[in-house]
Amino acid sequence: MTSVGMPGPARAAEQPPVSRRGRFRSSVLLVCAVALAGVAALVMVRLTGLDAGTFLAMPVAAFPLVAVGTVGLLLAVLALKARWLAVTAVVLVVTELILLVPRFVPRDVVIPADVPRLRIGTSNTYVGQIDARALVELVRAERLDVLAVQELTQQGVRELDEAGLRELMPYRELHPEVDSSIYSRLPLSRGGLLDRPTTWPQTTAELRVGGRAVKLVAVHTFYPAGDPQQWTVDLEALRDEAAAAGRDMVVLGDFNATLDHAPMRSLLAAGLVDTHAELGRGWAPTWPVGKAFLPPSFQIDHVLHGPGLVAVSAREHTIAGSDHRVVTAELALT
Repeated sequence: MTSVGMPGPARAAEQPPVSRRGRFRSSVLLVCAVALAGVAALVMVRLTGLDAGTFLAMPVAAFPLVAVGTVGLLLAVLALKARWLAVTAVVLVVTELILLVPRFVPRDVVIPADVPRLRIGTSNTYVGQIDARALVELVRAERLDVLAVQELTQQGVRELDEAGLRELMPYRELHPEVDSSIYSRLPLSRGGLLDRPTTWPQTTAELRVGGRAVKLVAVHTFYPAGDPQQWTVDLEALRDEAAAAGRDMVVLGDFNATLDHAPMRSLLAAGLVDTHAELGRGWAPTWPVGKAFLPPSFQIDHVLHGPGLVAVSAREHTIAGSDHRVVTAELALT
């Protein structure tokens, strides 16, 4: 016998419908949780150096951009009052700040006005496609003493000379057959190719500034998207060269690496200083240029120097024809 007033099993199991706002909140929280998991994984790679020799080098290149995105995620989960996700985001943001902030704090160094100075620049010419006249005009305007170039072809050499570089920089160590070259306003000596196991031989030379011999190395390493193991070998070879060199050394060019890559950090630990970071300009994107869908986002062109020099200034310049910005810097001998 069934009681008329008692609810049936189906009615007892009924739940209130989930609101559209609730479903949206749950979806957003899921997206935030997945994104934070990805950020956490990237932070672990950055902390442990697992990018060396692996394709993990690709996402690590975007570490500063990811840090900015993490702040956005923190604000989102705070607005949604998701307590544990907010705690996770705070921990990640603090960790990223600890890793990134030092490169935005300029070194407090007093540079006497009368010490010798060296004005240098580096340009990836994009297989000689850079506007030669514009590059020479930049050399003239910046009063450069040294210009390191990568991907310069024989035709590119002729075009630069025709544009006036021969008069501005009559001394040169040219190796377009292997990739990098060095032009100089000052006499060069001990020129040649480094005896190191790099993909492309690195061009080197010395010049005298203030009675001191400064060693120059024009750099172009392999790129991690092509072969991360070879990319790592290239940077390790440069690290060995830096460790064996003296205090007066400048290593500049296209490293295909940012300050967050483990092999690059290892190179700096060998006794070199990144000019931009020294000046508190720890993120100065130099690549890619001329891509409508992607503005310059990665700093892979660098001017590094030994402890015998100190950074005075650094700039980036966009010149038509190249997919890299030209980097110029002024260094003082200490």
